[in-house]
Amino acid sequence: MTDTPPIILWLRRDLRLSDHPALHDAARSGQPVIPVFIHDDEVAGLGAAPKWRLGLAVAHMGRALAEKGSKLILRRGAALDVLRDLVAETGAKRVAWTRGYAPDQIARDTKVKSALKDDGLEVQSYSGHVLFEPWDVATKDGGFYKVYTPMWRAVRDREVPEPLPAPSQIAAPAKWPDSDRLDDWQMGRAMNRGAEVVAQHIHVGEDAARGRLGAFLAHRVARYKSERDRLDMDACSGLSENLTYGEISPRTIWHAGWRALHEGHAQAEDFLKELVWREFAYHLIYHTPRLATENWRPEWDGFPWRGEGDAVQAWRQGRTGIEVVDAAMRELYVTGRMHNRARMLVASFLTKHLLVDWRLGRDWFAECLVDWDPAANAMGWQWVAGSGPDAAPYFRIFNPDTQAEKFDPKAAYRKMWLAESSRTPPATALDFYKACPRSWKLSPDDTRPMPVIDLKDGRERALAAYHDHREKQKQEDMAHE
Repeated sequence: MTDTPPIILWLRRDLRLSDHPALHDAARSGQPVIPVFIHDDEVAGLGAAPKWRLGLAVAHMGRALAEKGSKLILRRGAALDVLRDLVAETGAKRVAWTRGYAPDQIARDTKVKSALKDDGLEVQSYSGHVLFEPWDVATKDGGFYKVYTPMWRAVRDREVPEPLPAPSQIAAPAKWPDSDRLDDWQMGRAMNRGAEVVAQHIHVGEDAARGRLGAFLAHRVARYKSERDRLDMDACSGLSENLTYGEISPRTIWHAGWRALHEGHAQAEDFLKELVWREFAYHLIYHTPRLATENWRPEWDGFPWRGEGDAVQAWRQGRTGIEVVDAAMRELYVTGRMHNRARMLVASFLTKHLLVDWRLGRDWFAECLVDWDPAANAMGWQWVAGSGPDAAPYFRIFNPDTQAEKFDPKAAYRKMWLAESSRTPPATALDFYKACPRSWKLSPDDTRPMPVIDLKDGRERALAAYHDHREKQKQEDMAHE
């Protein structure tokens, strides 16, 4: 321990020790480091599942730091106020953190950095949450990429620095500031009885993330492209959960993926493409913040989306009567995650067959996903709805039944999650009734619901709505010429 002024390291979605540039520089300086996690408005505004899962990540990071002789300080309040209090208490001269790219994060961080610099402090933000900074990837015209494939081609062969090692030691201050107790924050309160169910399906912390990556590369990456859309197969990495909280860095995954590719696993390239799809989302939300809340394509403003109603509630509850949609929605409630192909199917059904505003789906995912990500969630919903960048055309309407036949040919996925379809339902299907709100009054003895809409009728209605909207736009454009 030393009397040298400490560095305050503000941790957010970077809850790991290795390949952590801000932590690496702070530890290498030899100065005392005071890691702090702040329960601010951004944390308070999280949905039930992501807030609960974040709390588990914070607890794990606290234990990891303790093993290094350090400590994670917990404080609640506005970030600027908390940091100023810590500076006053500790005599710190420097504050560091890993950058965020969502609109609310940028607004908060810009305010905090400016104020702390005015206070005479050294303030530095670091990369670490993405592979490529949004301002470092540009088209030939100097703009940002609005279509994914050209961006992939632009970054595919870029040099990415090797991941940094975890610090061997982290200097401690002579006196640690006071800390809140994590339990007092009750970050899992809104999960209610669902926490115990979802806890069976999560993998918390850096070691778990590395284990996931290793298992995927050893057993599944060779068949990733050919099997990743299969609902009845465990073909994906599962790393979205850990990336969300920074329990593993994108650089660590990138280099591991390239090693697999060079070792002869050609389908590893498709895995790397998915990592860049995540980058694409962050670049877009940085350059066009409206992605998070508004139609990315302005021509979709005025589209006659529907709002709340019985059909939306049936969708949330996995009671639409469309088996693969219901299975996916129950998987979400039991595991806190959903197969990526299934995400496209449930989003398409909501926004196209039911004509419901994509923002209602976005918000439900933000409530239920343990891998909720502000950029990926918003872009994914808009991509399927047709209002977003690189969007599927509106006339591309997934038929859930034919998709189920193709990607769940023996109905194994549907049987895993739908209790009403079996005389002896598996535990996964029964767990839905243990996790869902009692107010829903659902039972595995319920009969399967009738479809909320005929799929053919829903498709035709959606195409008609899109056609009418386009014709109305054309008339409005002509009127203004």
